[in-house]
Amino acid sequence: METLSSTEPHYIRCVKPNSVLKPFIFENVNIIQQLRCGGVLEAIRISCAGYPTRRTFYEFLLRFGVLAPEVLERNSDDKAACQMILEKMGLKGYQLGKTKVFLRAGQMAELDARRTEVLGNAARTLQRQIRTYIARKDFVLLRKAAIQLQSCWRAISACNLYEQLRREAAALKIQKNFRYHTARLSYLTLQNSAIIVQAGMRAMTARSEFRFRKQTKAAIKIQAHVRCHREYSYYRRLQKAAIVTQCGWRRRVARKELRNLKMAARETGALKEAKDKLEKKVEELTWRLQLERRLRTELEDTKAQEITKLQEALRSMQIQVEDANARVIQEREASRKAIEEAPPVIKETPVVIQDTAKIDALTAEVESLKVSLLSEKQASEEAKKASADAETRNMDLAKKLQEAEGKVDQLQDSAQRLEEKLSNLESENQVLRQQALTMSPTGKSISARPRTTIIQRTPENGSILNGETKPAHDKALVVSNPKEPESEEKPQKSLNEKQQENQDLLIKCISEDLGFSGGKPVAACVIYKSLLHWRSFEVERTSVFDRIIQTIASSIEAPENNDVLAYWLCNASTLLMLLQHTLKANGAASLTPQRRRSSSASLFGRMSQGLRASPQSAGLSFLNNRMLGRVDDLRQVEAKYPALLFKQQLTAFLEKMYGMIRDNLKKEISPLLGLCIQAPRTSRASLVKGRQQASAVAQQALIAHWQSIVKSLNNYLNMMKANYVPAFLVRKVFSQIFSFINVQLFNSLLLRRECCSFSNGEYVKSGLAELEQWCCYATEEYVGSSWDELKHIRQAVGFLVIHQKPKKTLNEISNELCPVLSIQQLYRISTMYWDDKYGTHSVSSDVISSMRVLMTEDSNNSVSSSFLLDDDSSIPFSVDDLSKSMQQVDVADVEPPPLIRENSGFVFLHQRSDL
Repeated sequence: METLSSTEPHYIRCVKPNSVLKPFIFENVNIIQQLRCGGVLEAIRISCAGYPTRRTFYEFLLRFGVLAPEVLERNSDDKAACQMILEKMGLKGYQLGKTKVFLRAGQMAELDARRTEVLGNAARTLQRQIRTYIARKDFVLLRKAAIQLQSCWRAISACNLYEQLRREAAALKIQKNFRYHTARLSYLTLQNSAIIVQAGMRAMTARSEFRFRKQTKAAIKIQAHVRCHREYSYYRRLQKAAIVTQCGWRRRVARKELRNLKMAARETGALKEAKDKLEKKVEELTWRLQLERRLRTELEDTKAQEITKLQEALRSMQIQVEDANARVIQEREASRKAIEEAPPVIKETPVVIQDTAKIDALTAEVESLKVSLLSEKQASEEAKKASADAETRNMDLAKKLQEAEGKVDQLQDSAQRLEEKLSNLESENQVLRQQALTMSPTGKSISARPRTTIIQRTPENGSILNGETKPAHDKALVVSNPKEPESEEKPQKSLNEKQQENQDLLIKCISEDLGFSGGKPVAACVIYKSLLHWRSFEVERTSVFDRIIQTIASSIEAPENNDVLAYWLCNASTLLMLLQHTLKANGAASLTPQRRRSSSASLFGRMSQGLRASPQSAGLSFLNNRMLGRVDDLRQVEAKYPALLFKQQLTAFLEKMYGMIRDNLKKEISPLLGLCIQAPRTSRASLVKGRQQASAVAQQALIAHWQSIVKSLNNYLNMMKANYVPAFLVRKVFSQIFSFINVQLFNSLLLRRECCSFSNGEYVKSGLAELEQWCCYATEEYVGSSWDELKHIRQAVGFLVIHQKPKKTLNEISNELCPVLSIQQLYRISTMYWDDKYGTHSVSSDVISSMRVLMTEDSNNSVSSSFLLDDDSSIPFSVDDLSKSMQQVDVADVEPPPLIRENSGFVFLHQRSDL
């Protein structure tokens, strides 16, 4: 009951809006029936009978403080202020609780009505003053305009009257002097001249119309060819992009299947099926490579053809432009000559009132000819621009073709790397098959074969062997002696016991914290040098690998001990890098069963030679020095199945330790992230007096949670630096942690309406500034691009704190302000936004409706409508990435630990690479 009392349960009732399962359709009768059957209406009626309206003191004062401003100015507490407001309004039957005000049904509406009345009176007062000012201003402007219009109109009327009287007097004089003598002669002369000019003009108009139609037809043909070429180029680009996308996706699927096949390769029964799948993948990749080459050849041919077509079209357009210019020049000269050759009577003939309409028509025809000449010039300029645009498109096509060639080269390189990985996997499969044949019941065990005594050659008897099995022509002294088993078992038993003691001492040594020597983990270097000296990588059966793995597993049993996890993470990564550069599985694929049996038979000889390498063996000192010199160099050896299995197990433990450190840090900062998403509420005094400058103590309290997160990040960074964890792994850890912070904060912002406010955006923005400052302090070597993982919450917070949201268009919001956020996420933030500080509004209704249309289109196109982010908890690196990012480790300069420093079996640890 205490647990239930401490929570705030809420109940959600789901109502089916319609029976056709479509959005934006509401069936009122169906919804009322569901509410009535679900008891919602009855619950509302019961709630109205009691105290249906319940508001906290803060919300009540924020809404109805305008009814009694004098109450807010006092220093009384919230409860007393609410009491005074209710008494002033004259309400009865309400109740005041510890934190809330309980009102009867209708009292909230009465308070809202009085609040609306107060706000309405204030608004009417403002409107009355503004309308008075606007009316007075309009009246003054109208009076000035009327006076000015009257004066102008009277002046124009006087001028028109004077002009009319003057024209009448002039007309009377002209009619009196020239009506009887020049009317007929002028008319005939004017008629002949008009006929000649009209004939010339109509001929020029006909020729211009013919040229225009001819040029229009040529332009239509050119446009048709250009549009055809543009659509064909767009189709080719789409086809090529689809092929590149398919190749990338199939390569990703192939890599995923390749990892699954590596995990399945541990079981002998799945080897044949894995080989068949890999062969199919190789064939498919080969076919894809051939397809890419063929597409590249076709693309080059198409490019050459299109370039030729564009060049021919450009030449034809240039010829047409030159012809058009020549014709324009000829027409201009012809018109100039026609004007010069026209009879001068036209200029000397006095103007008659009856022929002014014809003269105006001729003038209009001349103007139309000038306009046609200008259109010809514009057409020629447009043709030049079209040719320049064609050249620009040709250059763009050439650049895109070069980019396509670069992508094809990258695909070829990736296909080659994938083929190399496939060959390595086939080699591992061959090793697994060899192990299956060795462990099969039909095969003979090593102990069932006749025992042999191997006599190693020394410098005194002619040659030096490094524990390798020589062919018959090497004259190796191998004497079969099956009749004396007891004499052979004694040296083998003693050597096995010596080897077991050395292994026990090594396990005991690495179970302790050996620390670091010059930034290099001592345990990893000692394990690597010991295994390489004992030739454990080339042995088909050994238990040292399992014991090392068990030691590491027992050391990391406590998942909360981050220092131990970081220590073994550094050792495991260093040892894995050394194994990656040392082990090779290619040679194992070429071994035959006969070679494997001889190698197994010579195991005793190799172990005896390795164990006899001590200072007391004077006869093998030269051999010991040569072998130790090779240990210091990272020489590659042909690994057997136990070594490959040890590498896979070590990889699994590395990923496990990495995940444990990452999850521990997530657990530590998760409670703090819940407190960082919402800013603390401001005091009631800030509602009246406005924003005041906070003191340093208050600012420190606001960002205390963010500083706790920064402190946790700094502690983990110092811990990993102290244990010399590779910077590559540190960057991956913090990259995933920042991605986790981004997911948690962004999802909380979308799910909680009280977080989508202006003041809360400023609070989160100040916290993100603390994280950015820590990233600069930690340097890019250990942080990398972790700051970019917060892009969702950064853009969302930036959208919350901008002031003029209604003026922003959807294009500006989705492309400039928040390019990473989806339409569903932007719609969620825009509809949930509220400003508790300045009273600003969210985006406009047009932007909201555009978002709804895009969301409907996405739902019709089967696009995921989820607006929440998912946390990626996978391992973001591979062994190859780790080995390439780490620097080479010189194991020869590492001092051995005191526990094995004086032991004769570990004398090889004292040798240096210069021996």
